[in-house]
Amino acid sequence: MHVCAHNPTGVDPSQSDWEAIAEVMQRRKLIPFFDTAYQGFASGDLIKDSWSVRYFAQRGFSMFVAQSYAKNMGLYGERVGALHIVTPDKETSAKVLSQLKLVIRASYSSPPFSGARIAEKILNNANNFDAWSKELKLIAERVISMRTAMRKRL
Repeated sequence: MHVCAHNPTGVDPSQSDWEAIAEVMQRRKLIPFFDTAYQGFASGDLIKDSWSVRYFAQRGFSMFVAQSYAKNMGLYGERVGALHIVTPDKETSAKVLSQLKLVIRASYSSPPFSGARIAEKILNNANNFDAWSKELKLIAERVISMRTAMRKRL
């Protein structure tokens, strides 16, 4: 599920929509897989745009969260990001990690570092993170204003 700024529609579930989705998923014992490729683009706020992930975690879901920085850091082609896996306990976490190591080793043994190093410099430096957050807000405001203008013209 796209966390925010669904591609190609740009439509986002509301918080009450996410609550209803969580109810259905919990009832059916489904494991969510979130895609955060556009975090920061919907509202300009990284925290607000990831509300659904935090909500599902609060409800106790085990889940997968694919976090990409290719788009929101302008690192197209670098395929930099992370896979977060939330499990109910340390024992399950150890089992998942063991399986992930097997999958990763078979898929690739040495991923590229350039994009990851750029992301690291942004995420681990308060000044860089602040500058990045402000740029994301500007981008989001521009996209929102363009969509609003397009709706008015239609």
